[in-house]
This record gives sequence, C-alpha cells and structure tokens, in this order.
Amino acid sequence: MHFTKKIGLFCLLLLLPAISQAKDFVEGKSYTKLATPVATQSGDKIEVLEFFWYGCPHCFSFEPTLKKWKKTLPANVQFTRVPAPLNPRWMVHTKTYYALQIMGEGEKYHEAIFSAMHIKKQKLYDKAAIVDFLVSQGVKRETFVATYDSFAVEMRARQAMQLGQQYKMNGVPTLAINGKYTISGSQAGNFDAMVKIANYLISKESK
Repeated sequence: MHFTKKIGLFCLLLLLPAISQAKDFVEGKSYTKLATPVATQSGDKIEVLEFFWYGCPHCFSFEPTLKKWKKTLPANVQFTRVPAPLNPRWMVHTKTYYALQIMGEGEKYHEAIFSAMHIKKQKLYDKAAIVDFLVSQGVKRETFVATYDSFAVEMRARQAMQLGQQYKMNGVPTLAINGKYTISGSQAGNFDAMVKIANYLISKESK
C-alpha cells in the first residue's frame, strides 16, 4: 500500500490478522462501495482492476500474492492493471507501462522494472532513466521512445488518470471490483486479505 501520506500506518496494519471469513467482510470497513458506480470495459465479464505504481514498495511486495491469485480467477473475470498517475511524478511510469503494452512486451518487463527499483535500488523516476534501463534489457530505444511519445499512449494515460479520479484513489495498491467496490491495504490489513475480500466481492457480483 503506498499512500502519499501515512505509509507508517499501513506498515502497522500489515501486522493485523488476516480477514478470512465472509462474515467478517463489512462494507465501509473491509471494502468501500462507491456511491456512483464506474462504467466497466469488460462486457459480460466481471472487471477487476489493480491500481499500482512502479515506485511503490507495497505494490512490489503485493506482486507475488497478486500473481498467484490471478491464476485462480474464474473465467467470468477480466483482470486489468491500471498504472494510474495519482500525482504528476507517477506519469512517467504510467506512460512506460502503456508503451510496453502497445509494443506487446508489457508482461516481459513488468517484474523487471519492479525488481530494478526495489531490489537493485535503481532510481527509474524519469523518462531518460527508464529508457536507458529498458535499452539495457534489450528494448529498442527508438521504438520505445516513439511509442512512449505517441498519441495512443497519451490517451491511455489520460484514461488511467480519469479512472483514478472516478474510483477516488488516494493510494496504491488498490483493487477495484466491477466498477462498484474498492479494496485498499489499510482496509484489508494485509495482502492475503485483499484477495480474499476480492474473491468475496467477485462471488457477490457473480450471483
């Protein structure tokens, strides 16, 4: 969970026991129900979004749990990552994510960027640093830069920003379920609980 403020509170909450039973899932406490639902893009499927930022240490820590959980999602669920720029500093990572997606190499470098920043402590906070890092990983500089600066990436970045505003995001990682609910780390208490609450809401939406 990365908040622009109160990161220490999240660390304390991670020590709390995991919420494990549906009877413990309380609206307004375990998760938030949006006053105004957000339009989904998943058709007949239940839309699950993960809001994240590459610079967030809690998003990096959430990755193993998220990766394992994604493999268990039922066929009626569509999972999508949203690198929403909750502040201007995050925009470089938003555009990086979408540029790699358009190039068809998003998943290939997703974990590499996280690892570079949070294990190797590389400061990939600006375009030049990101470009140099990806080139070192085998990405073609000219292709990436052209895609990064493209209208298609700009449009996706704007859409991600709008989604963050519509879901009233104030921290990451956060899960959004079918345009109706959000689950933050501070609400769930830990990462395992986040996915358990998400499973509960997915089941609720499937009925």
